[in-house]
Amino acid sequence: MGRGEEIPLPVLGRDLVIESPDELFVLEENAEWLGVTRLLMMENAAGAVVRAVEEVLGGTLRDRRVFVFCGRGNNGGDGITAARRMAALGARVTVILAGDPSAREASYNFGVIKRGVSVEIRRYPDLPDGEPDAVVDALLGTGVRGAPRGVVAQAIEVINSLGAKGIPVIAVDAPSGLNPFTGEAPGAVVKASVTVTFHARKPGLRSDLCGRVIVAEAGAPAESLLYCGPGDVKVILKPKRPPWSHKGDFGRVLVVGGSSRYTGAPAMAAMAALKAGADLVSIAAPRWVSATIKPISPNLIVLPLESQDRLGSDDVDLVIREAEGADAVLLGPGLGADSETIRSAGEILGRLRDLGKPTVVDADGLKAVPQDGGWPGLVITPHAGEFRRIFGEAPGPELGERVGSCLRAARELGGTILLKGHVDVICSGERVRLNVTGNPAMTVGGTGDVLSGVTAAFLAMSGNPFRAASASAFLVGLAGDLAFESLSYSLTAQDVLEHIPTALKRIGY
Repeated sequence: MGRGEEIPLPVLGRDLVIESPDELFVLEENAEWLGVTRLLMMENAAGAVVRAVEEVLGGTLRDRRVFVFCGRGNNGGDGITAARRMAALGARVTVILAGDPSAREASYNFGVIKRGVSVEIRRYPDLPDGEPDAVVDALLGTGVRGAPRGVVAQAIEVINSLGAKGIPVIAVDAPSGLNPFTGEAPGAVVKASVTVTFHARKPGLRSDLCGRVIVAEAGAPAESLLYCGPGDVKVILKPKRPPWSHKGDFGRVLVVGGSSRYTGAPAMAAMAALKAGADLVSIAAPRWVSATIKPISPNLIVLPLESQDRLGSDDVDLVIREAEGADAVLLGPGLGADSETIRSAGEILGRLRDLGKPTVVDADGLKAVPQDGGWPGLVITPHAGEFRRIFGEAPGPELGERVGSCLRAARELGGTILLKGHVDVICSGERVRLNVTGNPAMTVGGTGDVLSGVTAAFLAMSGNPFRAASASAFLVGLAGDLAFESLSYSLTAQDVLEHIPTALKRIGY
């Protein structure tokens, strides 16, 4: 796949600002999916720290004494790895641990230095005699929350006491105790001479605490923030659910759809939302349609509407009442193209927009999408033909053309567009993501309903339309690829649906 001049490829380093821990998590998870492991990124990050220490000490590390204060996480792992590399250049290095490394990559690199003799290892408060030529702060990284406590807070004070004597302090990623995204420092915080931060700038790296900031490239591909990947899914689902979680804590979805011709579509979308992790999924469908949906699965909550076989004007108020209790609404699967149905769908969408309700629109519901724009909580999931009918232009056959068309349309819409295709294009304002999972066998009917259901679930859980669309495109495409491995072109939408749990396991969730 070529880059194409209209594809805004992210440029890491000083040209990019990472605004939140979630963005950083997505970048590193997706980099690993693309083949650049966290171990490799840690090695590259450590190399940048070594170069900074070398520069501060006048260009050589031979016979220079360096103290490296390390925490339990991967920030500590960066410090441990830098210690090994500085020792290889002739420095006399002491690693001072504020706890045994627990993160996977940090633990691995700790094992490396434990097997050798070039790096002295101590545990705080067992400090070496004398003073170092430089101090490396690798106690706390970008995931810091709240004020440092215990031995970490004590170690920060030791670092600052050495810095007050004129000994240069080099902070790894961010001075310990500083939130690099908000600039908050609610407790003890390192006052660094130099801060080496990785991948991109962070908005809270204050000059009064960071000193000179060096933005170091650590090996993550630019595609880490362009291609959808596991990070987009994991950042929504989070690592663990608290043991005292309650029904409904992880998303309530309302699916509005179904007609006498299309009874399976809303059920497929609703089951996909459940497979993606939503706690509660309801289907509001015409009365006759709801009777055919109920036997499909006991997991589905089915709400009969006033109309018999297609959505009508008498159903609008009931749908809105049900929508008020949902975290996200999906409108469109199996809706049908009857003129009264489309008018009623348009009224529902207008009222959902007034409520500020996060909403996904697919299939025939796309014919009712408001044309006056300005709905940030909206996600639409058209294929190329539906895109042309809505916006009056075909997205074009080349990827660069599709990105340009999608960006223009997203600005006009004021929401998020997931343009389905061989490469899915996700656009919102100036942001673009591409999804390269999926295969031509997924042209089979019903896969779009699976996609819209997963999108609605992720929207309900995250409240973030762009992230929900990026995550669902990746996950459903991956489920389709896993189904294709065993079923080839015999796969159906049901097969894609049933492979969603396998796809989640494949990415380590």
